[in-house]
Amino acid sequence: MINNYLQKQLEYFKSHQEELVKKHEGKFLVINEQKVQGVYSTEIEAYTEAKKKFKLGAFLIQQCSPGQESYTQTFHSRVAIS
Repeated sequence: MINNYLQKQLEYFKSHQEELVKKHEGKFLVINEQKVQGVYSTEIEAYTEAKKKFKLGAFLIQQCSPGQESYTQTFHSRVAIS
């Protein structure tokens, strides 16, 4: 389950997604304190730079893409629970 702080960062992205996509489509954003703190070409670059500035769990890395698919994931399992 996502913690409350990270949920706020995700909500920031979702509410500003359209304008952020216009500026940074395809890039990886580091979001902290409901503000874009960095824009990077790769996810690993975003992570490497963000962990220098912020403690783990205090930032969100979000790929900047249009649509709900950019911030949701679906997991499939062949396990049946009864």
